[in-house]
Amino acid sequence: MVLICVPIFMPIVRSFGIDPVWFAIMMMVVIQTSYLTPPMAPSIFYLKSIAPKDMTYGQMCRGVIPFVIIQFIVLFIVAAFPLVATWLPSQLTTKF
Repeated sequence: MVLICVPIFMPIVRSFGIDPVWFAIMMMVVIQTSYLTPPMAPSIFYLKSIAPKDMTYGQMCRGVIPFVIIQFIVLFIVAAFPLVATWLPSQLTTKF
């Protein structure tokens, strides 16, 4: 997904003056969230293969809800305060 989307979106991101590091962090959080949310939820399918036989797919989907909520909170924080995502990389690039 990253190999397909990044070359398409990066020229648009740069033309709008959006920080590429901030955009990459936002994109990674969204992709990470997609691994936990149905209908695909690959990480839930992986878990299903090692979970006890009596555990259902619905129980697993309900079990990841707190983690998905936390990821949405992180997404909101990074969107509202871009410095959260860009501060450390800016410190590293100015030192070296």
